[in-house]
Amino acid sequence: MNDVRHVLVLPDRDTADEVAGELADRFGVGEEPQLVRDALAGEDDAEDAQWLVVVEDPGGRLDSAALDAFAAEYDGWLEAP
Repeated sequence: MNDVRHVLVLPDRDTADEVAGELADRFGVGEEPQLVRDALAGEDDAEDAQWLVVVEDPGGRLDSAALDAFAAEYDGWLEAP
């Protein structure tokens, strides 16, 4: 199986932190997810930044649909690969 990288897009830093913490409990993610600030194109205001939670998935074992539903609980979504 191939290694996969999932990217969850979330509305703010606090939500991204919460989601990153929940990933281990809900999905058994072993490696600490990476948080990345994603400023929207053309926007300098920090209020308009989304946050990305990058999840490494060795072996591609995580269910994309389940990750998308999980992100939706926090007003986010799973970025299409």
